[in-house]
Amino acid sequence: MPYEPPTHTVERSLRATTGAKVIAGVDEVGRGAWAGPVTVCAAVTGLRRPPEGLTDSKLLTVKRRTALAVELEKWVTAYALGHASPEEIDQLGMTAALRLAAVRALEALPVRPDAVILDGKHDYLGAPWRVRTVIKGDQSCVAVAAASVIAKVQRDKMMAELGIYHADFGFAANAGYPSPVHKAALEERGPTPYHRLSWAYLDALPQWRHLKKARSWADGNVPEIEGQLGFDF
Repeated sequence: MPYEPPTHTVERSLRATTGAKVIAGVDEVGRGAWAGPVTVCAAVTGLRRPPEGLTDSKLLTVKRRTALAVELEKWVTAYALGHASPEEIDQLGMTAALRLAAVRALEALPVRPDAVILDGKHDYLGAPWRVRTVIKGDQSCVAVAAASVIAKVQRDKMMAELGIYHADFGFAANAGYPSPVHKAALEERGPTPYHRLSWAYLDALPQWRHLKKARSWADGNVPEIEGQLGFDF
């Protein structure tokens, strides 16, 4: 399916209106998975012409995405990854875990960005970062698209490595997201040490429900459940 290539339009606007010189594109992967970390990539690209075929990682084949990630890692000015573990997701909730992973990625860059282009409509990053949210930024913004591809390939690789020790769960194929193979393994074997134990899928597993973690929220807020997928899929 043809698609419009990403541009530097948002980055140019930020430069013109805020005086920002170093701008990072930020995207996440793993929000809806049952197992594994949530991973955020921060990428700085400048205004150079991107590699051919760059777009949202979800629109690319595995083969093309993997090859493009290798090219992007050499092409970008800088990039860094940040992760929040399943334990941190269980303890903090997804919004706070996303912020933690994003801050880790941004602070790992060699130069602190003056501004951040964040994929989506919700600013889960907040102060003191200067943030511009862009819906479908992973398709329309060069830096965010680059972050999308790198994050996806790196997390998929990580999940495939974890899957070596838990072959029945099919992590190499599903990256910790729900799939028939993943569901069957959970029913038979229960969650691995890499599963998120505060999530709703455990409610459908009576034999493993006792493992579910209840989050305590000192501020009284309702736990963040956005992006969770139920056991019937």
